[in-house]
Amino acid sequence: MRLMTIAIALASLPWIASAAPSWQNISSEAGRRIELDRSTLKRTGNVVEAQSRVTLDRELTDGKTGNPYKIIEATTRYDCATRSARTIKRIYRQTEKEALREEDIAGTELPVRSGTLDDRVLREVCRPPKESAGELAQKANEAAGQLQQANEALLKKELARTEGSPALKTSETAAPIPSIRPNLKAAAEANQSQEKTAAATEKAPAAATEKPAAARALPTINAPLGTTQLVRNNAPTPRSAPRPAAKPTPAAGGYMLELVNPAQALPQGRIEWGYEGAGGPENWARIDPRNQLCASGKRQSPIDIRDGIKVDLEPIRFDYRPSTFRIIDNGHTVSVNVGESRFSLTGKTYELEDIHFHRPSEMRVDGQRYEMSIHLVHRSLDGALAVVALLLERGTEHPEIQTLWNHLPLEKHSPVQPPKTAVNPARLLPESGQYYTFMGSLTTPPCTEGVTWIVMKQPVQVSDEQIRIFSRLYRNNARPLQAVGDRLIKESR
Repeated sequence: MRLMTIAIALASLPWIASAAPSWQNISSEAGRRIELDRSTLKRTGNVVEAQSRVTLDRELTDGKTGNPYKIIEATTRYDCATRSARTIKRIYRQTEKEALREEDIAGTELPVRSGTLDDRVLREVCRPPKESAGELAQKANEAAGQLQQANEALLKKELARTEGSPALKTSETAAPIPSIRPNLKAAAEANQSQEKTAAATEKAPAAATEKPAAARALPTINAPLGTTQLVRNNAPTPRSAPRPAAKPTPAAGGYMLELVNPAQALPQGRIEWGYEGAGGPENWARIDPRNQLCASGKRQSPIDIRDGIKVDLEPIRFDYRPSTFRIIDNGHTVSVNVGESRFSLTGKTYELEDIHFHRPSEMRVDGQRYEMSIHLVHRSLDGALAVVALLLERGTEHPEIQTLWNHLPLEKHSPVQPPKTAVNPARLLPESGQYYTFMGSLTTPPCTEGVTWIVMKQPVQVSDEQIRIFSRLYRNNARPLQAVGDRLIKESR
């Protein structure tokens, strides 16, 4: 009995070993280490699902439980073709064996910016799997064997068909077997005869050419039985009243054969979300099931900011730095990516991922809507989103925005990346650090909630010409206001 117990225990050891993650270090930098478990990779075409983790040198405090953690494990789907990623699950751990909490995430698919954590993992998982020389030779041999088997099977099939065909039997009294070759000579003579008849008909008066329908049948061609005839009718078609279109008749089995407009036969294409027409904000949830929060969410943005409580809010510590940039007109707005920039608030650091523009401003303050707004989208290590919104009013020209306008792409979806020109996001910020803050959502599909909004109170000036330039591209790309509900809004006093 004891030996059997030991055998069972030993048999279970390989399963235990295979179930345990095998973390491989792919990047080490100040304060953190990025690791990947290659055994979890699942490839479906260009999409790869992978499990990775970030191990921090110092503990962070979890905002939901109040307990410290040092490891964040994430299951993420990476699209190698579009360089985008969507995290579907996270686990927060105090140690490798002690999980603090885990959460499933109904997040959005976002582009992966160069230099980020996701960029490092994407580069690893999107590399084509390497094959050894032995594996390549084995695949070549297998392919050659399959080709040989297919050829042999085809040869056997042809031989069997030839041997099984019954021989044709004839007798002296039997009629000769007609040839299946077309009798081109007879056909040519018949065509010549038709052409002469047509010419004679054209010279005769119109009244003489009128014949009963039976008399206007195609001429009979005397040709040997079994020959293929080429017939051409060159007689002019008599003018008559247009016949009504024939109605389709049901075919056997209840099917209907109908002639339709080719345009109607084409399948309806996928409707792209936008700000007007069928893809407008009122239809976002209907055109894509992933956008359900756009209709059912309780913390949606934008809102009209009013009735906030005035308190001493913690100052935002911006660490925005000059860098080169990449600018693109993505079909919904002008979007800009810059280098390493971030801000810190309530003990958490958020990395700047995207800068984009709206006209008019999406947020209102006490009912007032501004000419435009800038949204600076950030993400923290644990995946939390924070958006810093700047309100733009008509005034003097803004030099940093003008730098971006100078490099606007000539075509949509064609990014421009000037090699020697830099922008500084810090120069977009107003002089005053006072702000409003509340919880909301992304203002574009899929309208992900749980976003911390920071709206700077002091507007930023842009020139009339700079507003007109953006209006040439987007006359209106602002989502309508959403219900505030019971949300708490705080503002600096």
